[in-house]
Amino acid sequence: MKMKAKIAVLVLALAWICQGCGIYSFSGASIPAEARTISVDYFPNHAQLVNPLLSDNFTTALRDAMNSQTTLDMVESGGDLAFEGEITDYKTTPVAITGQTAALNRLTITVRVRFTNNIDDSKDFEQTFSRYEDYPSDQDLNSVQESLTSTIIEQLVEDIFNKALVNW
Repeated sequence: MKMKAKIAVLVLALAWICQGCGIYSFSGASIPAEARTISVDYFPNHAQLVNPLLSDNFTTALRDAMNSQTTLDMVESGGDLAFEGEITDYKTTPVAITGQTAALNRLTITVRVRFTNNIDDSKDFEQTFSRYEDYPSDQDLNSVQESLTSTIIEQLVEDIFNKALVNW
């Protein structure tokens, strides 16, 4: 068995043991007991290249994740746990250059997030999160944009949720 496979088996075994013993829950967020509300402000798009649906899609995805993965009540603003920020970059760049042309293009989305924990301000942060997806250069961005942005948004939301609410 290859080393990566052995490591994967070991990690899965440890996860199964810990889950069964009740030591750790992989779905559990670390939310202060006093917290009752959460807010996710609208994330405007300040990128040079503007995808008109990106702000709405990102904000909705982040709100949906907070609703589905916490028991906190969503409020318009000023929640016990509050997210705000903006989309700072949305760009496509050539990668995997072969000869004179690119074999792949990369769509990158960058978001600046300010998280305020009004219960425990030591958990506050301001951080930039960035994710990308590659696509074949013979495909037009317009034809793959919806799928790519959906995947990238999902990854960004997971990163933000883990940073703010999961003790990793």
